[in-house]
Amino acid sequence: MSAHRIRVLIVDDSLFMRASIKKILEADPRLDVVGMAKDGQEGVDQVAALKPDVVTMDFNMPRMDGAAAVREIMKRCPTPVVMLSAHTREGARETFEALSAGAVDFLTKPSGEVSADFQKIAGALTGKVLAAAGAAPRALTPATPPTPRRGADVAVTWPPTGPKVVVVGVSTGGPAALTRVIPALDQDIPFALVVVQHMPAQFTATLAERLNGQSAITVREAKDGDRPRQGLALIAPGDRHLEVDQGGVLRVTDGPEVNGCRPSADVTMKSAAQVFGRRAVGLLMTGMGKDGAEGLAAIKAAGGKTLAQDKDSSVIWGMPRAAVELGVVDEVVGLEEIAARLGKI
Repeated sequence: MSAHRIRVLIVDDSLFMRASIKKILEADPRLDVVGMAKDGQEGVDQVAALKPDVVTMDFNMPRMDGAAAVREIMKRCPTPVVMLSAHTREGARETFEALSAGAVDFLTKPSGEVSADFQKIAGALTGKVLAAAGAAPRALTPATPPTPRRGADVAVTWPPTGPKVVVVGVSTGGPAALTRVIPALDQDIPFALVVVQHMPAQFTATLAERLNGQSAITVREAKDGDRPRQGLALIAPGDRHLEVDQGGVLRVTDGPEVNGCRPSADVTMKSAAQVFGRRAVGLLMTGMGKDGAEGLAAIKAAGGKTLAQDKDSSVIWGMPRAAVELGVVDEVVGLEEIAARLGKI
């Protein structure tokens, strides 16, 4: 085994799953499966013994489930973990437990248990494991809401002189990072939020539900025809683009992927720049790839403010880095300072 190969540990209670994942990963010469574990406890023990570069982790396992195993790994020997999740609402809840515990990314499993089903995710699985090898794993505890939510929402129209709209683009490491930003915002923030988190269908509704329960502002999944409102955070639906139409009306569309993503931050940010002009604020947070860099450029060109999360606090400094290298970022901000900085816009 050459020194540069990425060492992977597979943790899953299904022999079929372990064998399928191993076959996919070892087809890539950059990856080496150094061990397999049949439950969470064995996985924790093998991480300590084998010191893998990346772990793939199931959720529902005997003795110790995936979230508990991730928590133990982060305590004992922090290692990037990629969760394999069921493509269901319950699977989404379980995935967010593991992401909150410190897992860096996830992939939804195919519905069947035949080799052909697993070949459909081979490229995505390999890509996520390779990306995770460069991640900085960390468990993030939820921020404490500054004030409880009270009263009714603000006006439902969007006047030309209305509040600024902060458009956030985020990917790998995003769900945990968002729990450090949105719940830390006061209920009377003078801006609206639109969040583009790279996720499949089913998962964004659960993300919005979790953030709403932790936050003073209202957080929900965006619907076609919504308008941004002060004190409201709208999350782009998984597997759909979110575009801003004339008058600030949001449109949910099913156009082709952009930068390999749907939803795409570029799609939302570019349309926001056209409609909101200097009232648009762009923020790129942790994530792999370059989605959002051109969108941030459009917001800056329209006279809006642009921010990016810094390298040290990002799980993967890909999306923010692309925008910084493009020269379109006004400020680079640490994760723990983002909420306060937004409050001063």
